[in-house]
Amino acid sequence: MTMILHITSLEQWEKAKSIGIYRGDTLDSQGYIHCSTARQIIKVADALYPNQKGLALLCIEAEKVKAKILYEGYGAEESYPHIYGPLNIDAVVKAVRFEPNADGKFRLPKSVADFGE
Repeated sequence: MTMILHITSLEQWEKAKSIGIYRGDTLDSQGYIHCSTARQIIKVADALYPNQKGLALLCIEAEKVKAKILYEGYGAEESYPHIYGPLNIDAVVKAVRFEPNADGKFRLPKSVADFGE
């Protein structure tokens, strides 16, 4: 099982659960939903969501995603998983509250770290 991760607001996740599909902030504007691996997610969270509260971390089983997933790079450093279509919520095997520590930085929740990559 391959797990990929996505950060969203708790509000967006609750809305997605009620309609059965998740589109995120970027599917319509960029054509895909940004995701990360477990090794990448803290760097992404610290860079894009400093000190933000009210977030959810979606743990997505890649094999259950109906839309195409491509790993694409930013420069020569590393590639990130992108979901090219709406995310079927049954592919989300776990969603956990994701908030920064007192220093404003994020840490991978133990329940996610134990889940595996």
